[in-house]
Amino acid sequence: MLDHNAVAPPVHEHITDAIKTPALVRLTPNTVLVRFETLKVYAALGAVRHLVDTGVLRPGQTVVDSSSGIYALALAMACHRYGLRCHIVASTTVTDTMRAQLEILGVTVDRMPPSDDLRLDQNRRVARIQELLARQPDMHWMRQYHDPVHHLGYAELADLLRRALPGEPLTVVGSVGTGASTGGLTRALREHDPLTRLVGVQPFGSVTFGSERFTDPDAIIAGIGSAIHFDNVHHELYDRVHWLDFQHAMAATVGLLRDHAVFAGLSTGAAHLVATWEVARDPRRTHVVIGADTGHRYAERVFTRHREALDTALLAPAEISSLDQLTPPWAAIDWARRPYGPAVPTQERPHERRKDPVP
Repeated sequence: MLDHNAVAPPVHEHITDAIKTPALVRLTPNTVLVRFETLKVYAALGAVRHLVDTGVLRPGQTVVDSSSGIYALALAMACHRYGLRCHIVASTTVTDTMRAQLEILGVTVDRMPPSDDLRLDQNRRVARIQELLARQPDMHWMRQYHDPVHHLGYAELADLLRRALPGEPLTVVGSVGTGASTGGLTRALREHDPLTRLVGVQPFGSVTFGSERFTDPDAIIAGIGSAIHFDNVHHELYDRVHWLDFQHAMAATVGLLRDHAVFAGLSTGAAHLVATWEVARDPRRTHVVIGADTGHRYAERVFTRHREALDTALLAPAEISSLDQLTPPWAAIDWARRPYGPAVPTQERPHERRKDPVP
């Protein structure tokens, strides 16, 4: 029987509206997965909409940025929606499938030469963008790593979570990456509850929270950490930080599929493993796990190797009190919302650095 009082599902005007809405899955009584097809639609759509509304971008203009994967597709879809051209300088981690999608959407794709060195790959991409800007000054560099405009879209996600989980004390657990998703979401949540906690997840080798002296040759989790400094990472937002190696992230990702039937990427698996540990320390809070993307681009390197995966029930971090004690394969620290290190210049020309405040 048709229920005439039921709320009708929305009919979206553009695919970005459908994709940006996550599935909320309660994995345990105090663990909720926020699962996206591609998380960065919030960042790209919010940024492009703001820049168009404020007149910084106009229809037909070209935007350019560097990406290791999911931001590229999110930006391409945002440009499709707002009538902009898009140029992506792509990491070597961008798959042929992703590249095909981008090209069909009309994106110009510059793919960097193969490299096992993440720092070299990121530096090459920035240098290529600077070449393009010198030739075509009308291009707009989105600067997903540094421009705070990428935080804006996550206020909408914060509102969704507050409505879905009313009155529940929240701990956000997610990969740090560019800092926009965890930072933008937590900042918006703290406007209503300053006690909202934030737990960041890092790979060993990332400069973002001081583990650059380590190397993890199997690491393919470019979206979690960085070999260069990101202005969009606001260290003082984080209560706790965890570092995991590839083997632990792989075990967690396989375990998430085995235990909960959730097919997701490495950053989601790593965040879920960290959340499981944090729940045991503070079971009174609801731990919101950020699931940035699906597992498709990790099929060969992770899921086909599932028989090699470690038993997550046997894994635990080394609790440390300073970065001097940092050691693989899994470490955790009470970061206590403190800043980190001296300011490090980014590879950008000063006149291109935006000074917009983060709301």
